[in-house]
Amino acid sequence: MRPGDGAAWITGASGGIGRAVALKLASEGWTVYATARSADQLEHLASEATGPGRIVPLPGDVTDAAGMVACVERITADGPLALAILNAGVYTPMRAQNFSAQTASKMLSVNLIGVTNALDPVLKAMIAQGTGHLAITASVAGYRGLPDAAVYSATKAGLIAMCEALAMDLVDLGVRISVINPGFVETEATSVNTFDMPFLMQPEDAARRIVEGLKKPGFEIAFPRRFAFILRAIGLLPNRAYIWAVRKMLGWGKG
Repeated sequence: MRPGDGAAWITGASGGIGRAVALKLASEGWTVYATARSADQLEHLASEATGPGRIVPLPGDVTDAAGMVACVERITADGPLALAILNAGVYTPMRAQNFSAQTASKMLSVNLIGVTNALDPVLKAMIAQGTGHLAITASVAGYRGLPDAAVYSATKAGLIAMCEALAMDLVDLGVRISVINPGFVETEATSVNTFDMPFLMQPEDAARRIVEGLKKPGFEIAFPRRFAFILRAIGLLPNRAYIWAVRKMLGWGKG
């Protein structure tokens, strides 16, 4: 997909990776519709856009299904929706000792249900067009369960599986789907982590890798590559060995 093919839409665009991707796409000539709950933050984002493209604030909450339909209707009223990056997500560290159904419900509502709320109208629009590129931000935390991410890992694993299943249908419908699996990116969400985050990168670097990855063939955009490779390799271990290895690395328990 190129800027001339239509507009781009990004959810979770007010901060972190979404914000950086919106700015990167605008700098390359895209008209980017940016969605998040804060209208003020979106207006500020739009004012920072540089290059031949522009950012159009489109406030909305991904947990509001009707609102997501309205967003897509607003975009497609002006022309085709060429690229959609469903990026909104929340993260709260959670282990067995502080497990909370209420906190879990919020993560599930935003990270999984919120994606499906936006996914529904996007798929309808792109399938009707017979073209489009859909990308969903999951995480390397979705490869297998990770410490402090009891529910977060579950939501991201669900997104990865959903993208894989959808790809089997979309290949015949003219719509491309990508799953984006970042490692640790310095954002408001990761600022709550109290452990060392290997290969930590800035949002601008993550955005560059995402935008470049979207231009290339392939299903998954995972980075940093070394970190993703390590997690995939460890993830091949049998369950008991995997749990032992991760606990050992972190110095948890008696090892």
